[in-house]
Amino acid sequence: MPIIKSAVKRMRQTAKRKARNQSVKRELRTEVKDFSAAIAKKDTKKAAEALKKVQSNLDKAVKKNILKKNTAARKLSQLTAQAKAIGVKPASGTKKAAPKAAAKKTPTKKPVAKKAPAKKPAAKKAPAKKPATKK
Repeated sequence: MPIIKSAVKRMRQTAKRKARNQSVKRELRTEVKDFSAAIAKKDTKKAAEALKKVQSNLDKAVKKNILKKNTAARKLSQLTAQAKAIGVKPASGTKKAAPKAAAKKTPTKKPVAKKAPAKKPAAKKAPAKKPATKK
């Protein structure tokens, strides 16, 4: 057991973070198991929903720095390959939406504000002369 005050605090913080990280990983594992169960039953609808949840949890884990970005990408890629093998179509939320076609607009001219003339630096004044002292 540490004796130094800062080390004791560091232990408390580490324990809290470890518990938080473990709960996120546990939740992710249960989602993956649900997905695998849906794949085993070849239930495309449940598999699609489960894949969406897994993707969401993977993204959250990456955002919280619990998983590395490439690890999450690799896991998602593997799960997506399994889903495609049984014929799951990607959910509408997972695909990136196509950019909307921009309607052609006639460019309107905005009034242009006139720039103020640049200020000239103030000229330095000559130092005031001291009156001559009388002798």
